[in-house]
Amino acid sequence: MSENPQILSCVLLPVVDRQLLLPNVSVAEIVDYAQPEPVDNGPAWLMGYLVWRGIRLPVISYDAANGGDAVFPENQRGRIAVLNTITDTHQRLPFVAIVTQGIPRLAKVEESLLRQLEADTGPADLMVVDMEGQTLTIPNVEYLEQLAGQAA
Repeated sequence: MSENPQILSCVLLPVVDRQLLLPNVSVAEIVDYAQPEPVDNGPAWLMGYLVWRGIRLPVISYDAANGGDAVFPENQRGRIAVLNTITDTHQRLPFVAIVTQGIPRLAKVEESLLRQLEADTGPADLMVVDMEGQTLTIPNVEYLEQLAGQAA
């Protein structure tokens, strides 16, 4: 009897220069992009606030959280990904939001097909992996939650 491979349902979130790989269960919802409520004198990674299901969420630019520039979607394909929080901030801030530069897509990921790559990473990156020739970034969700906690 052969073993079943470990297959995880995931979501690929396009940001400016990479694809983020997240387990499907970490994404609460993908919503159409709407201009976040602006913030005066906020950090570069804070694009503003979004009211989602009655909760005011900080909207994070993944790219700016990694030391790059905050980039608003240039076309109608941009979305906002609402992520479930996983740290002890969950009671105070159960969700955070990040801006995508395109439409996220679902992916089935077999653990044995992932290979960690040696690559430069920023503080918002946990690691870079290869999956069948595609380079993907696994985000550091705890770091994103820490930033969101500063903004909340």
